[in-house]
Amino acid sequence: MTSTFRQIAPVAAFFVLVLATPTILSHDYYYLSILTMAGIIAIIVMGLNLLLGFAGQISLGHAALFGISAYTTAILTGTHGLPLAVGVLSGVGLTALVALVVGMPVLKLKGYYLAMATLGFGLIVYILFNEAIGLTGGPSGFVGIPHFQVGGFVFDSELSFFFLVWTTVTLVLLISLNLIHSRTGRALMALHASDKAAQSMGINVARYKLFVFVLSAVYAGIAGVLYAHYLSFVAPSSFGFHFSVQLITMVVLGGMASLWGGIAGTVFLTVMPEFLRAYENMEVIIYGLILILCMMYLPQGMAGGMKALIALIRGRFNRVRS
Repeated sequence: MTSTFRQIAPVAAFFVLVLATPTILSHDYYYLSILTMAGIIAIIVMGLNLLLGFAGQISLGHAALFGISAYTTAILTGTHGLPLAVGVLSGVGLTALVALVVGMPVLKLKGYYLAMATLGFGLIVYILFNEAIGLTGGPSGFVGIPHFQVGGFVFDSELSFFFLVWTTVTLVLLISLNLIHSRTGRALMALHASDKAAQSMGINVARYKLFVFVLSAVYAGIAGVLYAHYLSFVAPSSFGFHFSVQLITMVVLGGMASLWGGIAGTVFLTVMPEFLRAYENMEVIIYGLILILCMMYLPQGMAGGMKALIALIRGRFNRVRS
């Protein structure tokens, strides 16, 4: 009971903060839109953190999985006029299926070879998005995607979609926390430490690698359908190699094997460019310098830095009491 409470309490507090955020921001729709995008990306980052941070399997193709889901729901609901539920389920389902088909041969590779294979997959999908003009709209993008709706309620305002996205983030976070504290989570962490050691302990290495890869793809699929129905527009430029690298950066900066850190890293890297726009031509230099300093002085990421700070405060507090 105590363990369950310790797990649920921070998530409940996090959700309360989400509910209070619009009031804190005085319902500023510009900043709400930035945080909405951060929430969509945070869902992908949580899945990628399970894959990279916990299972130790790198992927440079998650931008492509994100795009497959977005384009699938866009085409089915926008071009063919199918119900939203069909588009959402098809987007997430097709993304999971593609991950399953790609993952079976690719996950036999390790390290740099795995990174290159997923990079190749991402580039192929990116080229298809650009060249299949009749289906995807090509470089000009795809327009006319309907708003997200549940029952009779349409999420057509900035505030309503903010709550939809961050409620989804909270649910995905809770599911992920339960997963990593389960037997499956321990198996994934054993994979990260050593494939051979995990196998000697009776863990089916291939099955667990494929499971976490497909699960991370499902997260990317959920983010993809939210993204498409939020902007009502998708274009190949949003699903390229640069975005895959950005996702990896968010995982590393936030903290490997830390779901909370992944969310913090996502919000930080999504919001920071908006504050740097005032510096015009210096924006890229300052952005790069901040990342370098973070990597130098926070080698365990933002989550590791916070843990170290809390330990330091506790140590000083205990010395004062004694």
